[in-house]
Amino acid sequence: MKKTAWAAALMLAGLTAVGCGGATTGGGGGGNQAANQAAPAGNTTAAAPAGGAQTIVVGADTTFPPFESMQNGQVTGFDIELVKDIAQVENLQIAQIKTMPFEGLIPALKTDQVDVAVAGFTIKKSRMENVNFSNAYYKSGLSILVKKGSPIQGLDDLKNHVVATKKGTSSVDLLTKSGVKNIKQFDNIDQAYSALETGGADAVVFDNPVNINFKNSHPDTEIVGGLLTGEYYGIAVTKQKPDLLQKINDGLQKLQQNGQYQQLFDKYLGGDKSGMIQGVVDPQSVALSS
Repeated sequence: MKKTAWAAALMLAGLTAVGCGGATTGGGGGGNQAANQAAPAGNTTAAAPAGGAQTIVVGADTTFPPFESMQNGQVTGFDIELVKDIAQVENLQIAQIKTMPFEGLIPALKTDQVDVAVAGFTIKKSRMENVNFSNAYYKSGLSILVKKGSPIQGLDDLKNHVVATKKGTSSVDLLTKSGVKNIKQFDNIDQAYSALETGGADAVVFDNPVNINFKNSHPDTEIVGGLLTGEYYGIAVTKQKPDLLQKINDGLQKLQQNGQYQQLFDKYLGGDKSGMIQGVVDPQSVALSS
C-alpha cells in the first residue's frame, strides 16, 4: 500500500509539472507572438482603429462664414458640423481638422495630407480632374455686395469699378469673363469686405450666403442685381479613396433622411432653406465647366 501510494504520488507530480510547463509555453511565448503580429504599425489616416472606424483627416479654410470659421480657437460652421455628423453615422473617426488657405486644399488632397476638404467648394469640372466630389449639399450662387447708395445695380455696372473677391474662386472666373479689369483678389474674404468698407473697392462679388451673412451685420451694405450664377457645393475627397467617397455620400443621404441636415440651415443660416438640396444631386450633373 505504501509503495503503491508513493508511486502514484510521483506520477501525479510529473503530470502536474508537464501540464504547467505546457501552459507556460503556450500562454507566454505563443500568446505574445500572436499579439505582436496582430498589431502592426500603419498609416493612422488610413488604418482602422480598434473600434473599426476608419480614421480621416479633414482640411478646411476657416475664412468662409457661416460655412467655416474660427471661433474661440475652435473650427466651426455649417460644413464642419455636416462632416462631423456624416462621420458619426458612417463610423468614421476625424483624427484632425487641418486649417489652411483655400488654394492649399486641393494640393493637400492630392498629396494625401488630408482625406476630405470643406470650404464651400463649388463643384467644377476643372477641380474634378484632381479630386472627387460628394453629391451636392448646397445650391448657391454669386451676388454683388455694395455700400448703400452705390450706382452699381448689376453685373454690367462693374466694368468701370474696383471689385474685390477671394483668390482662386469662381467669382474670379465670372468677373474675368464679364470683362471686369480691376479685380482685387484677397486670400481672405474678410479682407475683401474690409476693402469695401474703407473705400478700397466699390463692390464685392462672392457667394451669396456669405454676402448675406456680412450684410446682416453691416446695415450700410446691400445686395444688388440678384443671383449672377447657379452653382452647387460639394465635399472634396481624395481620389485615392473611392470607398471613402461612398461613405460620405451615404452619410449625407442619411442626414437628409433623419432631419439633421435640415437642422443645419436653422442653426447656421437663420432658417434660410433656399440652398437646401432635395434628394441626391450627382456632382457630374451640376459641375460648372470653368
